[in-house]
Amino acid sequence: MAALADATIEQIDALSALTDMLVEVERTISRLQAARDGILAVGSRLALEVAEQAEHPDHGEMSARTVAAEFATALRVSDRTVQRRMADAAWVVERFPLVWEAQGSGLISAAHARAVCEAGEHLDDAAIRDAYATQMIVFAETEAPARVGRMARRVAERFPSRPITERHRDAREKRSVWMRDLGDGMTQLGLLGPSALVHGVFERLTQMSTAVQESDSRELASPELASREPDPRTIAHLRADLALDLLLTGAPAGHDVPGGLLGAIRGSVSVTVPVTTLMGLDATAAELNGRTPIDPATARGFADAASGWDRILTHPISGALLAVDRYRPGSELKRHLRARDQRCRFPACGYASTDCDIDHHHDAALGGPTTESNLGHLCRRHHMLKHHSPWAVEPLGGGAYVWTSPTGRVYIDRPQPQNTVTFVEDCAPAPF
Repeated sequence: MAALADATIEQIDALSALTDMLVEVERTISRLQAARDGILAVGSRLALEVAEQAEHPDHGEMSARTVAAEFATALRVSDRTVQRRMADAAWVVERFPLVWEAQGSGLISAAHARAVCEAGEHLDDAAIRDAYATQMIVFAETEAPARVGRMARRVAERFPSRPITERHRDAREKRSVWMRDLGDGMTQLGLLGPSALVHGVFERLTQMSTAVQESDSRELASPELASREPDPRTIAHLRADLALDLLLTGAPAGHDVPGGLLGAIRGSVSVTVPVTTLMGLDATAAELNGRTPIDPATARGFADAASGWDRILTHPISGALLAVDRYRPGSELKRHLRARDQRCRFPACGYASTDCDIDHHHDAALGGPTTESNLGHLCRRHHMLKHHSPWAVEPLGGGAYVWTSPTGRVYIDRPQPQNTVTFVEDCAPAPF
């Protein structure tokens, strides 16, 4: 597999020039999108000013419709769509002006801005929103939107607001199931529910799907069944098929493996919670699968039911992972790496560590040690990229890695801080 390994200097230079052009085009698009939001927000403000001059209570809605219709007919789009965009733009510009300005300057993209604003939606005080936005803009300038969203949800919980326990109680009232017909004989089924339960459902479906694939591989290895065709379904296909089986029959009737083992699989989630929260000394949010905050009451319930805990020791200032141990024996190194990395360590990738391979950065066959400093999680896509392309990675210490692209660009990927860390401006590894 060549994968640019045999590219000429001229071709690498061309790739570098294209990358520079693409980055500048994306920045220009971000600036223009921010400018469009500014115009829509001014239109929304204009409609509000006109409505305030009227005496009839319905004039506010009618003013917004009038402005939206003016914009929409000029743009040849639906006025309902434009009115929704006006409301969304006004919300961002008025509640998160620093985020909007950062997008307008090309520092962050619209996707970054959306992730920051949505995570801070519950922050009511303007000064607090500005402090939160200032912190997250710095982080967003060097990270992908998915990673920004996860960190933003965590950081937003550190600022004064309604407790997550109250917000979760209100949010549970919105739980629902819905469906949407897509055509071609396909329909989408959606579900909104408590994060801990939904993550557990998804993990159980993943475990069951993996068990089906492993069972299929074992059958193909037996001489009696070696002639049959392998099951062509991906993990995503199997998740969907098993979910429908379970919802329609209450059991994986159409997919169970020999011995009926699928029914014994249970969903699992990983919860990181400060010990002071478990003790009830503060209300710092726990974190589910390194992705989203959950309320302390749910976290305590999981802790009470758990057969064993991983204890994660972090640096008191930077939050860098120092050690992981457990009250029951197990694979200490794997637990340490899973707690440290939390996701694929290729820049901007958000795959969870549970879905990744543990890679020797310096090949074990060439003398690379099987130690924490030489190991990191990579999803299958980036694992293959690292081994079969000119992309290179070197450890910096403290769990940080420097990646070098084929064009010579350098990207530093640091492990995501644990949710015991209040601030993210200083992401340097702790001096230990």
